[in-house]
Amino acid sequence: MAVIGMACRLPGASGPDELWKLLVEGVDATGTTPPERYELDAVYSPRRTPGKLAARRGGYLNGMADFDAAFFGMSAAEAVELDPQQRLLLMTAWEALEDAGQRPDLLAGGRTGVFVGNSRADYLENAFRQGLEAATAAQFNNVRSLLAARLSHFFDLRGPSVVVDTACSSSLVAVHQAVQSLRAGESRLALAAGVNLPLRPDEGVMMSQAGALAGDGRSKFGDARADGHAPSDAVAVVVLKPLADALADGDRVRAVIVGSAIGNDGRTSDSVLNPSLTGQVESLRWAYADAGVDPADVDYVEAHGSGSPALDRLELTALGQVLGTGRAADRPLLVGSVKSNIGHAEAAGGLAGLIKAVLCLEHGKVPASLHVETPRPDVAWDELPVRIPATLTPLPDAGRPAIVGVSGQGSSALNAHVVLRQTQTVQSPDDEEGGGAPYLLAISARTPEAVRALCRAYAVYLAPDGPGAGYALRDICRSAALRRQHLEHRRTVIGTSRDELVAALDGTGSSPADPALADPVLADPVLAELAARYRAGETIDWEAVFGAPGRYVPLPTYPWQTRRYWPGEGQDRDGGDLATWILRQHARTHFHAGSTLADIGIDSLAKLQLIIELQRKTGHELDPEVVGGLRTVGELYQWARELEAVPR
Repeated sequence: MAVIGMACRLPGASGPDELWKLLVEGVDATGTTPPERYELDAVYSPRRTPGKLAARRGGYLNGMADFDAAFFGMSAAEAVELDPQQRLLLMTAWEALEDAGQRPDLLAGGRTGVFVGNSRADYLENAFRQGLEAATAAQFNNVRSLLAARLSHFFDLRGPSVVVDTACSSSLVAVHQAVQSLRAGESRLALAAGVNLPLRPDEGVMMSQAGALAGDGRSKFGDARADGHAPSDAVAVVVLKPLADALADGDRVRAVIVGSAIGNDGRTSDSVLNPSLTGQVESLRWAYADAGVDPADVDYVEAHGSGSPALDRLELTALGQVLGTGRAADRPLLVGSVKSNIGHAEAAGGLAGLIKAVLCLEHGKVPASLHVETPRPDVAWDELPVRIPATLTPLPDAGRPAIVGVSGQGSSALNAHVVLRQTQTVQSPDDEEGGGAPYLLAISARTPEAVRALCRAYAVYLAPDGPGAGYALRDICRSAALRRQHLEHRRTVIGTSRDELVAALDGTGSSPADPALADPVLADPVLAELAARYRAGETIDWEAVFGAPGRYVPLPTYPWQTRRYWPGEGQDRDGGDLATWILRQHARTHFHAGSTLADIGIDSLAKLQLIIELQRKTGHELDPEVVGGLRTVGELYQWARELEAVPR
């Protein structure tokens, strides 16, 4: 199975490229718990104290509450009520599909599967803690099964839609299930995801009592000081497709999943919560048998590597026993853990590790695993051919594509292991710079502001030192035309070179009327007509425009126009007249006095929620029939003025 796209939001990294930079630079992205999560000083104790948390640190996302509600057709009221796990998963899934060059509009109605690893519903639990009045119908939207269902509904994906909970191995099990679904022909494309946002101290307190949290908030995998893990946020999505289909369709293959396995410890340990060497050894052997790979040929393993005093020793021993047999003494198995950089993302941790593993294969290098000062004395390092790299280390040159494994282990005693193979690098053809044929670059977004931002991103991308410098101009323009969904607001630029395209894009601010939609004078009349038709909203036969097949290349991703959505903050404050407040909270689109409420998103269900909100806000008992009978924005304004005139 081919990994054709991936996206992530991790501590210190808003995407795979930023993650690689963080890893190469050896950054520890953990930090002090933000006050928006919970009142840290009230629950922290440096000693193991009942009811207290043992650590002040973890791995946290910047902008955890930020969301582009308008892009996904949501009102402010819907966005603030929706679990940020779902919000971030929607944006990250869109980015992963863009990275894969898969147009969501062309996937709609097809058999694409969605498999999401998750074990938390903290946003919902926090709402319930406000009392039984908070248990409204709107909270149905935050039950965990909707993490997968929300993606399937928004993108209209008709394949399996499953939430997987095996604790910390959840997202790797989601990858395994996605692979099995693709093998069986049940899905033709699959999104495998993991999401984890710890918003409450409860689980942390529980793990503190069990001695599972690191006191200094750092995961010290393989080190004698290892005393537990640092909890972490994470949102990660990979797009999977059968390799033969990916090659036939001209997709970019970032890595190949050649096998995987999952297995439970059963009764091979003395307790369901205690890890088992036997269970880990069996799962490793099954995974490499499934992959048809000799374990001695594996070059690197991205370990579960949480920094657990009990787990780490067993994991390193199991890897040494299975992957060390028959291994040359001068080629030790490299083992590391992304958790040493970002913390342990629990149910999403395995997928964070898989994305790191793909990046290692793409770059041919393994970054250092942090916080290893003194190797654990209870690991037989002299007997096991295993080494944790302390510096950026090249993958061994064995005269074949490199092979890596990714491990995940859950407190559910469920072990998972995925085997990946490096892909051959495809050289990009030389590009004509100047004097060549002109090409049209099509750019679109949901709003004029987003179009302008995307134009700026393309100008950076096409610059001499930009990410697009290594790709043929025709492939860039062809990918933008055929591999991106074309949205409402559009812009086109035409040029025979990157310099010409950048010059046209940089002219975005020159028109006082509507700079995002203004175009320079176009020299090619055929392309000029095509550009005008595209900007007018027509559907263009891009295959006919570009002719012969080309290579898909990665492009700038969508520039989200986000706002912060969090209970009790800006969007909930009073301001203006009542009707304006209602529309700001509930309208999903632009409107005028004649707009029908249903067309702007205030349907019968929204009106029921609106009645509850208005009764709390105004202190009046409202007649559901009267509210239900309101049809247009103008009628809403008239009714709201009359309501405001009634004394409380």
